[in-house]
Amino acid sequence: MESTTTQPAISLAAALDHAERLLEVDPRMAAEQARAILEVVPRHADTTRLLAAALRLSGDPQAALDTVAPLAAALPNLPLAQLELALSLEQLGRTAEAASAFDRASALEPRLSEAWRGLSENLDLLGDTVGAEKALARQLRASTRDPALVEAATALADNRLGEAEQILRERLKADAGDIAAIRMLAETGARLGRYADAEALLTRAVALAPNFAAARHNLATMLYRQNKNAEALGEIETLTAKDARHPGYANLHAAILARLGEYDRAIAVYDRVLADYPNQPKGWMSYGHALKTVGRQADCVAAYRQALEQAPTLGEAWWSLANLKTVKFTQGDLAAMTAALETPDLSDDDRLHLRYALGKAHEDAELWDASFGHYAAGAAIRRKQLDYDPEENASDTARTKAVFTPAFLAARAGQGSDAPDPIFVVGLPRSGSTLVEQILASHSMVEGTMELPDLIVMARRLGGKTATRAESTYPERLADLSADDLKALGEEFLERTRIQRKTDKPFFIDKMPNNFAHAGLIHLILPNAKIIDARRHPLGCCFSGFKQHFARGQAFSYDLADIGRYYADYVELMAHFDAVLPGRVHRVIYEQMIADPEAEIRALLAHCGLPFEEACLSPHENDRAVRTASSEQVRRPIFKDAVEHWQKFESHLGPLKQALGPVLDTYPNAPVI
Repeated sequence: MESTTTQPAISLAAALDHAERLLEVDPRMAAEQARAILEVVPRHADTTRLLAAALRLSGDPQAALDTVAPLAAALPNLPLAQLELALSLEQLGRTAEAASAFDRASALEPRLSEAWRGLSENLDLLGDTVGAEKALARQLRASTRDPALVEAATALADNRLGEAEQILRERLKADAGDIAAIRMLAETGARLGRYADAEALLTRAVALAPNFAAARHNLATMLYRQNKNAEALGEIETLTAKDARHPGYANLHAAILARLGEYDRAIAVYDRVLADYPNQPKGWMSYGHALKTVGRQADCVAAYRQALEQAPTLGEAWWSLANLKTVKFTQGDLAAMTAALETPDLSDDDRLHLRYALGKAHEDAELWDASFGHYAAGAAIRRKQLDYDPEENASDTARTKAVFTPAFLAARAGQGSDAPDPIFVVGLPRSGSTLVEQILASHSMVEGTMELPDLIVMARRLGGKTATRAESTYPERLADLSADDLKALGEEFLERTRIQRKTDKPFFIDKMPNNFAHAGLIHLILPNAKIIDARRHPLGCCFSGFKQHFARGQAFSYDLADIGRYYADYVELMAHFDAVLPGRVHRVIYEQMIADPEAEIRALLAHCGLPFEEACLSPHENDRAVRTASSEQVRRPIFKDAVEHWQKFESHLGPLKQALGPVLDTYPNAPVI
């Protein structure tokens, strides 16, 4: 009797073990083996789960789901059944359901690294970045049995970053090639905002283990965050070549392509990933951003609406609709935004974006006081998140003036790269700079690109500045540079920005407004480049900036006094360059451009050494991609609507007027000092 009862169990175990081994190398054969076992032992749980896995790995996730769903329902406390259910749902693009199943699996068995991985990636697709980060930390902990790494991962999961860093550095002293420790330390560095350190660690990890996909994905992300977009593209395309359907890879791929100006390719990637994984509100929102840039407004609005259908409290999607400047909210929209604002535990980011969107909605309804209240509430939230010191900006202005004396400039005359290619359009955001860019980009010899970060990155590097409030030796460091150094910097800028140039036109535009602070650097390294200062009435410009939530940067714009002081510093600095480099900067006054566009456009083109072309008088007919808050406005004929719009809010602008001081009275000229 004993032999007849034990032999079938041994045979079943052996058959199941064989099927498990086949799963890794030939999932179709594994499925056949599993079906054979189920003919002998119907409804066997492990075999049913294995059959589902084999079907999924064979490329039939729907059959896998049909197989595993009854098992997961019948045995809700079986972790591997919940995991396989999650993996099948994930492959089918049913993101929210997959996240729930991964959550159940990880709760049932916290050591299931794959469950934490799935939970992290699917929460990220759903826009829950905080939850995704926590799940990633749990994945790191679950994927190791080393006591030191478990301790470090626990500290990372609890956000005790300093403690995690210390443990991991000690670990790497003992074993410099520990890939898991390297990746974990990189994650710690990224959380601390030390992206360059994280990049170096991840580069090392990928060199040691080229097939370590998670580390390569992290590396691509770090490169993207540092605007090293060409390098990031290389890393992410290595991953997409092996797994084209991975939604995390696809989303990052599309974002990098958009950053590089490859909008058609980016949109094609979004088309594919959203077809496969439609339940990702932030993915729809990013898709909308790309569609907006190329002027597909109706499709853009539809994408934003799809994001809100999936996540009604996603404040950034509401603000993205408002930020089109041409969409009028309905009463239903107002009710939905108001309800979202009252949602318990709403994040600060969602709250501030909703405030800005409601500000725009009330502005469109000509409810000026209510509109200002919402704008001010949103700005106050954002101001608390930022480490901005107006005194530091004033000090930087004074230091720059002290360096760029007539004698300093005369000693370096004729140095730098002699290339005439760049046209820098500088000033403050919301000053009319996008209109100037669009006019110039309508010329047959000029290519528009975008707000390029390269000059600012180079200036930070020259000063050794590694964090926002860190000490910098820029611009004083410029005095130490040789003629060869200055020429090399000019050529570096041209090389860094070459990837943004999609045509063979001889000139291109860099429209980063904050480059006004680096007008002296531009002159030293690219003496033949053109500098255009776009300037608008200080109350119109500053209030327009105050009611604009920027995707990044512009930390001075979230307080009326801060933005007023910043504008005054800008005027002071540009007046200094007018004095020490007469005629070097051409100024375009927004109100004069609106009043007499042909005369101003002719003067602008003459300064740039460009022959007059009629197309420049109709910049709204240029269908180029535009990546600023004014993208939809510049697709309309030049209009006067915004010139005096600030007057509707004048009763609230006292702090701004006080901060501007004499700059307000002397506009468009600078105060006499």
